[in-house]
Amino acid sequence: MAPDRGLRRGPDYQSISPSAHTTLRDEDDGANAREPRRRRSEARRFIASHASEGQNFTVRGILVGLGVGLIICFSNMYFGLQTGWVSSMSMPASLIGFGFFKTLAKHLDFPFTPVENVLVQTVAGSMGTMPLGCGFVGVMPALNYMLKPEEQGPIFLSLWKLILWALGLCFFGVVFAVPLRRQVIIREKLKFPSGTATALMIGVLHGKEATVDGPISRATSRDPAVQDETLPEPYPDNDSADVEDIIKSQQGSWKSKVQLLVISFAVSGLYTLATYFFPILRNLPIFGFSLAETWLWTLNPSLAYVGQGIIMGPATTTHMLLGAIVGWGILSPLAKSKGWASGPVDDWETGSKGWIVWVSLAIMLADSVISLGYIAFHPLFIHGPEYIGEVSRKIKSGHWKDLLQIRLGKSIKGYAPIAGGEGVPTIVDVVGSSPRSYPSTNDLSPEGVKDLPEPDAPPEHLVSNGTVVIGLVLSIVFCVAAIRIVFGALVPLYATITAVFMALILSIMGVRALGETDLNPVSGISKLAQLFFALIIPQSNKNSVLVNLIAGAVSEAGALQAGDLMQDLKTGHLMGAAPNAQFWGQMIGSAVGAVVSALIYKLYTSVYEVPGSLFQVPTGYVWIFTARLVTGKGLPHMAWQWALGAAIIFTITTVIRVAGVAKRWHPYIPGGIAVAVGMYNVPSFTLARAIGGFINWYWRSYRRREDTPIVVLASGLILGEGVVSIVNLLLASANVPHL
Repeated sequence: MAPDRGLRRGPDYQSISPSAHTTLRDEDDGANAREPRRRRSEARRFIASHASEGQNFTVRGILVGLGVGLIICFSNMYFGLQTGWVSSMSMPASLIGFGFFKTLAKHLDFPFTPVENVLVQTVAGSMGTMPLGCGFVGVMPALNYMLKPEEQGPIFLSLWKLILWALGLCFFGVVFAVPLRRQVIIREKLKFPSGTATALMIGVLHGKEATVDGPISRATSRDPAVQDETLPEPYPDNDSADVEDIIKSQQGSWKSKVQLLVISFAVSGLYTLATYFFPILRNLPIFGFSLAETWLWTLNPSLAYVGQGIIMGPATTTHMLLGAIVGWGILSPLAKSKGWASGPVDDWETGSKGWIVWVSLAIMLADSVISLGYIAFHPLFIHGPEYIGEVSRKIKSGHWKDLLQIRLGKSIKGYAPIAGGEGVPTIVDVVGSSPRSYPSTNDLSPEGVKDLPEPDAPPEHLVSNGTVVIGLVLSIVFCVAAIRIVFGALVPLYATITAVFMALILSIMGVRALGETDLNPVSGISKLAQLFFALIIPQSNKNSVLVNLIAGAVSEAGALQAGDLMQDLKTGHLMGAAPNAQFWGQMIGSAVGAVVSALIYKLYTSVYEVPGSLFQVPTGYVWIFTARLVTGKGLPHMAWQWALGAAIIFTITTVIRVAGVAKRWHPYIPGGIAVAVGMYNVPSFTLARAIGGFINWYWRSYRRREDTPIVVLASGLILGEGVVSIVNLLLASANVPHL
């Protein structure tokens, strides 16, 4: 475990060798056999004494979450139209919410608690991701500006139709995520690294004094992926004091984190304002004017892009840089010189800028098919025989009612590491359980204790089955009706219904991928949906491209919202928050976010040229090119040969990555999605992110420092540019001249 990431262990623990641990276990088997029972008993007492702590659903929490979500929504729309990048910003949302309520602590009727903070970040994140979830950074620009007349385009929607479209997409994924919670969080205990990290930050911010007493100071992780990182029993006597000192110091550090967020926000905001008056700052010709003008090799020293690179990490940004070098340093000049793309380099239709997108599409499709196929079928190969055997035993014994309760195997290994997550004795190790969830262990054997289910929330805190069934039916009907009203007969009814149900299936893969790797592959899911609809919609249908785009948008929306809620539910489970409060918070945040996103999209597209120098909407071109590719609309000269070669190469690399071969070399094996993103974005965006990735590496690997400060710094840089872009928008709408 990396330094500065866990609890400082006492000297008594450090002096015990592995052989000594074995001897102790052999000498006290009876005590160790009773240990699980003792911990659960302590957990019951602790939770019973804290079950009423805090209010899970509050009006003030909703309002603050919507306020923070508005900031994130503007930021994500701005960056989404530029590069396609969006983030839920859960950790900064919880930090901003905590700082806001901490400032007003003397004026509050009741204290701001961790479970209320969970609500704040849930609402903020659900609202903030709506620009992507409702298709405003990809599908809608493709429909507005890239759809040709023979493809029933361009299609411009009025404001009320935009809002109806957004509302139609924003609910069914949220409702469908609820029944998945018990499987992936309670039974399989998938990590959901960002959700766990957010829970850790909330626990640290609120400095739960109770964590130094009872079960929390003695808790070990329940996740099998981190069993080797748990602390032994018994604790040295001085550990409680150590934990108390750490918690007190972390409580005092929240002000420094808020200050860091504010300072980085202000610096990034000032730079963003300067770019309005001096546009040259967005494209610095660091490699010379010739390379800048002819081949688009410039640097956009955006502090927000640096922040994005910090969050992405060195491996991802390095792979993106590789994509930029291959795409813009090799393929673009080659296509131009060979006459395959004879137009200006920056032209999407005839230039090499559009030509290399086809290669990046092939890479994305190869990566998506292999990765999602592995997620879908790997459990079948691993647990298939076991499942069949268990079903057979249940049937033979006459236990038909128990068929739905079969629980097989352990959760899949290979979680992405998270900062500060392992071995930290905080509220997250126990809270989230309910005394009602624990059966009595007085008469159970040690083997029976091991088979106890993972604790869940009290029944009154869960979303009822009736709510799920009614909500799912209503949300699906509303989605189908909304698309029908907005697009009329252009999109067949059967295609819309098929798209919704396919979205539900694909969202299961998205949730599982998110839980295991911290990556929700919504781009890959949407491409798979487009590929599937190319098979069921005849190419002779003149609306095939339009239908393809709509189907992909529906699938992306479902997977994104299901993943977002599941990440938040993981945070809530660890902090003891009520799932039903988070569910309704997500529904409110999604609804408001859908309306606000439609308004922001109309605002930006009415003031700025889209696509243009500021908003190049590369993901819009990716969407439309994918639709044309899979519907057989033709490719530029020599594009399919290079695309096929790239697909073969990245099929091999993706198989190596997902199969777990040569794990020590995984950071050096290019990730298909990252390479593709670096290829279809111009180099100016990628270079700044690569700088951020290098800063991340320097801080974490070279300096071996704790992650939280650098994540807060990056969040401030991103939010600073996103928010001040609103000022630039007002200046542009007022025709304030550039200098």
